[in-house]
Amino acid sequence: MATEDMWIWDGGRVCLDFTNTLRNRWRTTPEETLRNAGDLVLWLQEAGLLAPGTPDPAAAAVLASGRRLRETVDRAVLAVADGRLPSSGDVTVLNRAAAEAPRPALQIAVTDGRLEPAGTTNIATDPAAALALIAQDAVDLLLSAEIQRVRVCGADTCALRFLDRSPARNRRWCSMSRCGNRTKVRLHQARARRSEHAPAD
Repeated sequence: MATEDMWIWDGGRVCLDFTNTLRNRWRTTPEETLRNAGDLVLWLQEAGLLAPGTPDPAAAAVLASGRRLRETVDRAVLAVADGRLPSSGDVTVLNRAAAEAPRPALQIAVTDGRLEPAGTTNIATDPAAALALIAQDAVDLLLSAEIQRVRVCGADTCALRFLDRSPARNRRWCSMSRCGNRTKVRLHQARARRSEHAPAD
């Protein structure tokens, strides 16, 4: 079973964090972190989409639908970010999934002796409904101006998806502490090696 520290939360949107559960997409065989239904439940809980204590689903169908939704989101987001339209099949999958999302529940609070609204909560009580919240977030992203800020990490061995919220819109790496610094160190070492072997004047 996956551990909580296996996942990366640098996507900037829950739907992008979900696409990043398939790691190293640049490889012929990417690394799957949602190896079983229990992993999916744990991820959904860590993402704040699924109520704690939800029992692990026994059916493999939940895991299969989760992985299918993940790849649908990935294809659609990258297509629209690149100025293309998503496939009709992907649009249908996203719309059907998003339609199953639970409605936000209005919360109340007592403040200074008065009953007032305390915002809303939108947390699912079963994995299928939590997946629908991811689809809903993806639909919202696809229709927003932020879709133009979706990036793929520029590090050679990463390919994580993320939302570039930098003021200059020039963020190259999913995380400076992870990929940015590693890339800079690698480039510095490569330059140092070249200068060592360069012929003397």
